[in-house]
Amino acid sequence: MDTARHLEALDLAGRLLADAAERAGADADVPTCPGWQVRDLLRHTGAVHVWAASFVRERLTEPRPIGEAPDLDGKELTDWYRDSHRRLVDTLADAPEDVAYWTFHPAPNPSPLAFWTRRQAHETTVHRFDAQAALGVGPDPVDAEFAEFTADGIDELLRGFHARSRSRVRTEVPCVLRVRASDTDAVWSVRLSPKPPVTTLDADGPATTELSGTAGELYFALWNRLPVPHIAGDRALADLWRELSGIG
Repeated sequence: MDTARHLEALDLAGRLLADAAERAGADADVPTCPGWQVRDLLRHTGAVHVWAASFVRERLTEPRPIGEAPDLDGKELTDWYRDSHRRLVDTLADAPEDVAYWTFHPAPNPSPLAFWTRRQAHETTVHRFDAQAALGVGPDPVDAEFAEFTADGIDELLRGFHARSRSRVRTEVPCVLRVRASDTDAVWSVRLSPKPPVTTLDADGPATTELSGTAGELYFALWNRLPVPHIAGDRALADLWRELSGIG
């Protein structure tokens, strides 16, 4: 997917998140994020938007910590989230393609701008799901090419986040977790061992466990928002993913 498509997805997901949060109310529990209420979801996602936009706007080449959200609640908090989201979208839309800034995982991207637009599109889509879960609705596709978008998000998760040394998904004995999206041509082989996972876009060799379903189902399942639709082989490996794959 190109940067323009990711920007469209980010724009829509943030607006849907804010609408669902406003309807659910700040006190509503977020069942997909145990211990969180909607106010926590808005504060977290808005703070991430401000943080991400700062790298692009200020052309930062070194990491900086995510700042605290302001001490707001209710409508003021929702309005602050909407403003943070809009500023992020505008910053990304206005940024030149060829400027370098810091990024934090190795998933293939043509530029740092493409990295941040893609990352925030998926960040916001997952948290849009959380806001809609608090409201008791969803998941709501982001566009007509939802399978393409969610397959892209699976790729970012597997070949980006879980390619880092910080990934906790390890096994004592080498094995293969295969992920197969039934509505696209995408298949990933996640090779697990005592070292960080290594994921390739292929179906080469036998797999210890295969997770399958539509790209949308797998996208939310791999982010631990929904159960995996179909598991073949050793179910313990699917349980290991759910226990250890959370991103801190």
